[in-house]
Amino acid sequence: MSTAAAELRLVVLGRDVAGRRSAVCSILGLQDSEQGAETPVIQESSKHRGEAAGRQVEVVSSGSWFGSGCDPEERRRNISSFISRSSPGPHAFLLCLSLNQPSEGEAVALQVLDQLLGSSAIRTRTFILFTHTEELQEDETLEEYLLTWRKDLLQLVEKCGERYHTLERGEKAVEELMEKVEQVLSSESGEKHFSCDLYREAEERVKRRQEEIVKQRKGDKEITEEDMLSVRDEAERSAGDLELDVDHLFPSEVSPDPPSFLWGLWEKLIGWVRWLPTVVRREALLGALVRLFVGGACRGHGGGHGGVSGHGGGQKENPEN
Repeated sequence: MSTAAAELRLVVLGRDVAGRRSAVCSILGLQDSEQGAETPVIQESSKHRGEAAGRQVEVVSSGSWFGSGCDPEERRRNISSFISRSSPGPHAFLLCLSLNQPSEGEAVALQVLDQLLGSSAIRTRTFILFTHTEELQEDETLEEYLLTWRKDLLQLVEKCGERYHTLERGEKAVEELMEKVEQVLSSESGEKHFSCDLYREAEERVKRRQEEIVKQRKGDKEITEEDMLSVRDEAERSAGDLELDVDHLFPSEVSPDPPSFLWGLWEKLIGWVRWLPTVVRREALLGALVRLFVGGACRGHGGGHGGVSGHGGGQKENPEN
């Protein structure tokens, strides 16, 4: 089966519900409520099926597990859940990241995924999915914005093999995202999804639970293909949490998100600086502001950067069909 005809599994990660919901709706074409599409409710890890740019896709939205205010037990449960729901492994991870917020939480998320799933999950399978592109001026590209204003975000893009995208440009953007995912798959010899020890353990648990459910439901009734899809979903939801020790992977003292008044001040300053006359070196002034708010109060990851491109390559350590 060709990659274009195959079902793709995508995992959407994000700090807030709104960002994840927006990504899922955009990918599956559910953003237009006037057409009667039911907007998915995304509080905990959930799976949504549909079509994107002619491809059959499964989109797994993870519950919140990074950023401030995450309960340790809820964090473990949500990580375990999105792994089970996307087993035997996703074709790509999509990390939602707002252009108008600090990147500290997302930086921690990448570190945790690196420790749990291996570096290849980040290096060869993760895309940064930028949101809130209304920050861009009319004649400003995303690349120009990142290079000028948010070098801290560039560092995260680099960790992800320089793969990034935005879905806030309509249907064409979804098609471009699917093409980028397929380019990753072509470098991984076809339709192979990501796999690692943790995903293999999750798949074994799901299969055992699936067998139990089939025995319970079968009786004298033949299990149809549609029934098996329902059985699979139930098995993923009820396979039980993986035994994860993740507390040590997170900072012992996670600083809270910036107070509302401080973040409001940041946004006002950004808006003012960006409209300065071109004769003023606004880049220098903004650089100081980024160091103050992102590098200081928010402990962002400012610094150097490399080139920015549409997608990255690399070899994945454990591909499976």
